[in-house]
Amino acid sequence: MPKSSKCLPPKYLLVGSTEAYSGKSATVLGLSNQLQKKGLDIAYGKPLGTCLNESEGSLVEEDVEFIAANLNLPVNRLAPTLLALDEFAVQKRLRGEDKVNYCQSLVEQYLHLQAGDLILLEGAGNLEEGSLFELSLLQVAEAVDGAILLVCRYKSLLSVESLLSAKQKLSDRLIGVVINDIPATQLETVNTIMRPFLEDMAIPVLAMLPENSLLRSVSVRELVNQLQADVLCRRDRLDLMVESLAIGAMNVNSAVKYFRKRRNMAVVTGGDRVEIQQAALETSTQCLILTGQLPPPDFILTRAEELEIPILSVDLDTLTTVEIVDKAFGQVRVHEPIKVECIRQLMSEHFDVNRLLSLLDLNATATLT
Repeated sequence: MPKSSKCLPPKYLLVGSTEAYSGKSATVLGLSNQLQKKGLDIAYGKPLGTCLNESEGSLVEEDVEFIAANLNLPVNRLAPTLLALDEFAVQKRLRGEDKVNYCQSLVEQYLHLQAGDLILLEGAGNLEEGSLFELSLLQVAEAVDGAILLVCRYKSLLSVESLLSAKQKLSDRLIGVVINDIPATQLETVNTIMRPFLEDMAIPVLAMLPENSLLRSVSVRELVNQLQADVLCRRDRLDLMVESLAIGAMNVNSAVKYFRKRRNMAVVTGGDRVEIQQAALETSTQCLILTGQLPPPDFILTRAEELEIPILSVDLDTLTTVEIVDKAFGQVRVHEPIKVECIRQLMSEHFDVNRLLSLLDLNATATLT
């Protein structure tokens, strides 16, 4: 069991991002696992909630629940979520109906936490989010005197611009960055050009995480929820992971060639396009999404049952269906066990946890019994 030093208060590390859905929760999950392996006693919290449910009269943040469960964190190692960031909360604030000093509330509730060696706090979607409530990334960091680790999803070498801008705003509180989702073809370029440049700008690069198709995938269950779809068969296989989207709107010969080039697809096609449905079932398809609420013929359902491929039916047109699925891919979450294991492996291989501990002035070996 790790044993925390009682004479020193815990340090605070905020994990933020340059834009939403950059991989903050995944970074927190993988990093926490490494820190625990190093023997550190950690706590976790998300001051500004974005996915909250009501449980026994109090607000519960889904990410906090998920990460706490995966790290086996007891209640006294969880910092409270102060506010649900939604349209209702924003309207109350703008109308002057909510006059709470959330920064003061955060100080009162967080600085009295006697929770081990390090308290990890997950920031909002970007650097500005939460400013209306004094809960932006920098405002929280200053309130608890914490350091900031920033996650940036790689798009091109111009991604350095958002990191340089962040450095100007966060100054010395920014102690490192994680460059996430780097295509294999760009890894060498990022390592030999982008990384040295950032290091010269006093922005330590603690991890370069390669693009991973599994982490970018969504479960069939998530697509069912987003589309409010009817499941026509294989409800027991909704845990299948979808890595790409294909639209079956061409002739069958073109469709077969198109489908064979893709893997682990969700295929969207009309309920009356039986030949496309048949072609999709014989390729790397994780689910069929039929538009127009037209039921497929019995032989399609029978074949899907045999191949263990769920068929979903939606009362939507193809364009709307594709837009919803695309949005789901753009907002992927890490709440599937297979993703958790993938994240832990990626972070273990690519994140320099010893350098982070040095930057935080934390001695991991001192916490071991």
